[in-house]
Amino acid sequence: MSATVPIADALKVSCSSCNLRELCLPVGLSHDDLARLDELKLVRKAVPRGGELFRCGDRFESLYAVRTGFFKTCLGSEDGRDQVTGFQMAGELLGLDGIGTGVHGVDAVALEDSQVCVISYREIGELGQQFPQLQQQLHRILSREIVRDHGVMLLLGSMRAEERLAAFLLNLAQRLKARGFSSTALVLRMTREEIGSYLGLKLETVSRTFSKFQEEGLLAVKQRDIRILDEAGLQRLVNGAGC
Repeated sequence: MSATVPIADALKVSCSSCNLRELCLPVGLSHDDLARLDELKLVRKAVPRGGELFRCGDRFESLYAVRTGFFKTCLGSEDGRDQVTGFQMAGELLGLDGIGTGVHGVDAVALEDSQVCVISYREIGELGQQFPQLQQQLHRILSREIVRDHGVMLLLGSMRAEERLAAFLLNLAQRLKARGFSSTALVLRMTREEIGSYLGLKLETVSRTFSKFQEEGLLAVKQRDIRILDEAGLQRLVNGAGC
């Protein structure tokens, strides 16, 4: 079970003073617009590793901006295994899946101790009517998610295992770089099995491909610590998939 932080620690969360404001919902908004966005009554919520932020079928009421930590979204299958549909990190939104139907279509599970800002969708809708820039930004985020989904479809539909893993690692590195982290030294928060589920690959294939990349000098691999040694080589693999 997830837990909301104590009231003493969860006084109003301010978007204007957040160090993730250039990555999250208020990205690109002016100082005055950020002040208006602070009208939203945001509350921090802590989710321990393995805890669920929401489950498939839960009523949709809020969006969740990841402040710290890492999440996966997944769907349960008939054989009891989870199908991973995405990984989300600081500055990204969770809960967009529920906008169309009013219920969440996936489970959101913390891969490490995490914290989110809870954003009432009703309140953001009301504020958006007075504040078109906010509504436009929400639409941009929705568009970004659609583009990301199309990218995953491309991964699963046309790429070999090596190309899928290379694209996944390059995307992860780019997202981490945007948050001020190293783009070459990665600590994977997800297991190889979860990576395989997301990429449509068997665990053995993911492990074998990591080993192959290390043998070819593309990566240095030590359990979940990954160092990208040849970014251009990985990029060539991905570019070759489109030829």
